[in-house]
This record gives sequence, structure tokens and C-alpha cells, in this order.
Amino acid sequence: MTTAAMHSAPSAANGGEARCFEDFQVGERWISEPTVITEEEIIAFARANDPQPMHMDPEAARAGPFGTLIASGWQIAALSMRVFLQAGGYGKTPMVGMGLDELRWTKPVKAGDTLVVEREVIETVRSKSRPGMGMIRTRVTVRNQDGDAVMSLVSLGRVPARAQA
Repeated sequence: MTTAAMHSAPSAANGGEARCFEDFQVGERWISEPTVITEEEIIAFARANDPQPMHMDPEAARAGPFGTLIASGWQIAALSMRVFLQAGGYGKTPMVGMGLDELRWTKPVKAGDTLVVEREVIETVRSKSRPGMGMIRTRVTVRNQDGDAVMSLVSLGRVPARAQA
């Protein structure tokens, strides 16, 4: 899915090329292929990481506030990273996560929902204390099959930079 406004992530098969800080541009976008969330995935993630009835017990979830089993928000955050990396993500660039801001879960994700992840570079800043590194800030939005945002966050990562002349 590449247009003038979008950048497709490198293929996972070839690992992509290594990209340095200077290769990232504000406005660069990547959109994932659709990913369907299954009831089995929701329950398995919940059992391992977020064992609340609304995430792991379909019968109890029906009586809960959402009326059905829903995915843990943490599962959707992890999924957003997984599909990005499986698609080749930043290629061979060693991206070190520095943190997240503005994490919001805005709609429940139900079994059978189809999710698409979008990442957009919103800021690039060369490190003053470590000039061989740069910081890349991205906005991540996960949408369901109706185009509704179900999760959003802003991530900050560190990548190598080329030597300054």
C-alpha cells in the first residue's frame, strides 16, 4: 500500500535495508495488512497476561459491561508491534524503544474484528548527548473493520545516525 504519502515497510523476507536516523522523514506512513483477532487468541493472551473475566471467560463476559468477550488493550498494543515487525518494520535498523505516550484504548476489540495498524513518523530529533543516535517519534493508530480507532499511542524510539561531518 504505497502512495506518495505512504511508505510501505520493507518485506520481512529480505529483512529490509538498514536505515539510519537521516533516512526517516516526518510524514512517512506505514499501514499493515488486515489482521483478524480470534476468540482463541484473546483468551490465550488474557490467561498469560491480563486474566480478567471480560478477556478470558466468554460466559462471564456476556454478563459484563461489554456484553461479550473483548481483547485486552495490552494485546492490541502488542499486536501493533508484532504486525509491524513481521512486515519488516524498520528493516535491519536496530530500533530501541524509549517509551510510550498518550496510550488510549477507545473502543473494545471483539473476537472476529479485523484490525489494521498505521504508524506515522511525527518527529525526528538527533540526540544532543549522543550524536551517533537519533530519536524517532511515531503515532500508532489501530482501526477496526469499520475504520474506527480502537487504540492509539505515540512511541519514541532510538536509532543509529550517520556520523556528522
